[in-house]
Amino acid sequence: MSEHHRHNFENRDALMQRAADHIAQSLQSAIERRGVALLAVSGGSTPKALFPLLAVADIEWQHVKVCLVDERWVEPDDEASNERLVRELLLVEKAAAATFVPMKNASATPGEGVTQRHADYEALPWPADIMQLGMGEDAHTASLFPEADELQHGLTTPRRLVAVTPPVAPHRRMSLSLSAIVDSREILLITTGESKLPVLEAALDGDDVHEMPIRGPLQATAPVHIYYSP
Repeated sequence: MSEHHRHNFENRDALMQRAADHIAQSLQSAIERRGVALLAVSGGSTPKALFPLLAVADIEWQHVKVCLVDERWVEPDDEASNERLVRELLLVEKAAAATFVPMKNASATPGEGVTQRHADYEALPWPADIMQLGMGEDAHTASLFPEADELQHGLTTPRRLVAVTPPVAPHRRMSLSLSAIVDSREILLITTGESKLPVLEAALDGDDVHEMPIRGPLQATAPVHIYYSP
């Protein structure tokens, strides 16, 4: 049975600072315990506030490996690129010393890219110490979208990476599989906005992962920390 910890905040600034502190402490304790730490990060609006706070955290970043939860199949300098977000906002200041493993490569499609990138993600020091997730209003997380053709594969494959074509959202994607997402010591779900609260409550209230893919991580055996503000 999964263990949920709810952290509710009146405003986003307080939430982001607490989340950044939480992530930094977990990474540093992992370094002290096993000499290395693995942080998996998501894109979206949350990182724009979270990453600059995390980048100045006073931890041994040279022992941290950073990977992506998912990526749009666009060039790394594209506005829609999660890699760009990570490079510009997280891998700066003190966190510039971290090692980053991107998802996008020269392959024409994410399907071809998975084959090329799989070994790089397999070689990371799993389990992830922190799996930082977001959630869409359609209850997707990572690029595991309800009704995507590849959802069943993403929920069941033992492999780390999957290619996904979202049914509605733009851009083909590469994503961690559910098995990779739950291979974590801690999962942090950070979600903001009043429209997300009923989605979150519905996700916690049921167990059909195909209907609401966020339920997959919420059902993980690792502790799940839910950070929410309106």
